[in-house]
Amino acid sequence: MDTESLKTAICRSVELRRNDFTAISHDLYLHPETALQEQRSSEVLCRFLEREGFQVKRGLAEMETAFTATYGNAGPAIAILAEMDALPELGHACGHNIIAAAALGAAAVLREVLPEDAVRLTVMGTPAEEQGIGKIELIKAGFFDSIEFAMMVHPSSRRYVTKAYLGLARLRFVFHGRPAHASAYPEEGINALDGVIQTFNAINALRQQVPQDVRIHGIITDGGAAPNIIPARASCSFYVRAAELDRVHAMVQRVIACAQGAATATGSRLEVEEDPRIMAPFRINQAYADLYAKQLELLGLAEDVVAVDRNCGSSDIGNVSQIVPTIHPHVPIGSGINIHSSSFAEATVSLQGDQAVLEGACALAMTAADLVCDPAYRRRIAEEFTKN
Repeated sequence: MDTESLKTAICRSVELRRNDFTAISHDLYLHPETALQEQRSSEVLCRFLEREGFQVKRGLAEMETAFTATYGNAGPAIAILAEMDALPELGHACGHNIIAAAALGAAAVLREVLPEDAVRLTVMGTPAEEQGIGKIELIKAGFFDSIEFAMMVHPSSRRYVTKAYLGLARLRFVFHGRPAHASAYPEEGINALDGVIQTFNAINALRQQVPQDVRIHGIITDGGAAPNIIPARASCSFYVRAAELDRVHAMVQRVIACAQGAATATGSRLEVEEDPRIMAPFRINQAYADLYAKQLELLGLAEDVVAVDRNCGSSDIGNVSQIVPTIHPHVPIGSGINIHSSSFAEATVSLQGDQAVLEGACALAMTAADLVCDPAYRRRIAEEFTKN
């Protein structure tokens, strides 16, 4: 197959079908659904893919809204990931409507231009990214076992190809004390809330002696019933992040030690709950990233100069990147706006937001075309992944 002709056909198709693809983004924006509740969103995506000739399977890994849509029977196994969940109250303030629309757009045009014996293409509907659940559960259930290359785009205030993501572990501490009248019989009580407060104080002290990439942040989830009742129960939740998975595990133990010390100091009893679903740091594959960057050059789109470790969050895409070569480039929807804000949600359906859908669909499909047509690209990416 002639790669240049394929890419020309891809760009032409994306432009001709721009309204089809941006309509998906707008539909999800108007009907936002939170993690694991994306029934309508998932069905919108599945029905579109069925109309495009994909074989769709719903309800995967014990998640109603997870799905796969497949096309082709030979060639490289490429997965395009479609996130779909929104944030509580803020709607699509992380832009998953754009992610899904770009993924479906890329898949649709690839199916138009590639014969069945050229590619094994999977669109993977991955719910609950905001909770760091969907991709981890799909990995555990084996849905990535046969995938060779994974890709997706994410909206941003900038355009860039590579970005670091921190590993993340989640902890919940529940302190149990003894209630008493806070004024009449304070000596009879054991204040569970003091355990929570001392945990925060100890963690604040710990932050002075941790590496620069470590982030520890938490909230009080239960602080008692009334000021005149010594709290018999109080709880708090923390996220622990770091650039390396070993460091995440080490910092988790230090944070737990802070809570254990607080329990000892206050005489309360401590329950520790660790979520076993730990989000892994993102593993950058430079050869793969360079291939996507090549498509931006062909499209005449300039990357923004941004340090890869600037403004790092976490995502379950990191877990995918640990087991299969993965790219997660960002497409711009407007400068000066940050994710998880109402202004970001509104920007996803602006003219620039619509253009981001088309850019993502086109660049992802062009990248996939190179993977299909040139085994040298596949070899370089695989070799880097194996070495690192």
